[in-house]
Amino acid sequence: MKISFDWLFFLVFTLIYIIIDGHFVRNFGPEKYQSVIADTIISLLLLNVIIFYKKCSYYGLKKVKNPKKYLYFCPLILIASLNLWNGLNINNNYYEILFFILRMINIGFIEEIIFRGFLFRALEKHGINKAAIISSIVFGIGHILNLFCGAELIWIFVQIFYSFSIGYLYAIIFYKSGSLLPCIITHQIVNSLCIFNIRNNLSTYAFPIVMIVTSIIYSIYIKKLPD
Repeated sequence: MKISFDWLFFLVFTLIYIIIDGHFVRNFGPEKYQSVIADTIISLLLLNVIIFYKKCSYYGLKKVKNPKKYLYFCPLILIASLNLWNGLNINNNYYEILFFILRMINIGFIEEIIFRGFLFRALEKHGINKAAIISSIVFGIGHILNLFCGAELIWIFVQIFYSFSIGYLYAIIFYKSGSLLPCIITHQIVNSLCIFNIRNNLSTYAFPIVMIVTSIIYSIYIKKLPD
């Protein structure tokens, strides 16, 4: 049985990501420079493989040709800003905040390439909607791994649901626009700003609902756009 490059890249880099990132986060923490270095190496490895095989355009590393068509991605700005709606919480020193943000920039790139790039591309021959749904389910379930980083169980379940919805939106954006850049940037900002999030019932339950509803409405809008 011949395995495609998409499946091979997905399986290999998912394994690398889980093992290396998981090891450094468990042993040093998500806001330490050791974790930043580890994820930066993974990002550079990913990027170099894509460049080597001349797959930049194929995996969406290109500009959006007509952003006006996508409402200039304003719904993504709404989603990206949610972590600041409840105020600004600073419990870490400046170095920890810097290293956390740098790590999240890497994570946003890595996860979008793995799940929307490799996995979505591997599945799209079975139908775009099916590929978007399955890749988003895998992306959402993948957040269970955050349990090993000390995250609360209830927060993990919330993450799974909103990650599925926004993952589906990212897949549709990628398919329609051909670019993964808006998804990568939004993912990076959402993850980076969560260090400032004030954790209470509003941020735990209300914000994810806003994210889910926004993702659904924007997905429907984009799906109706002509190819």
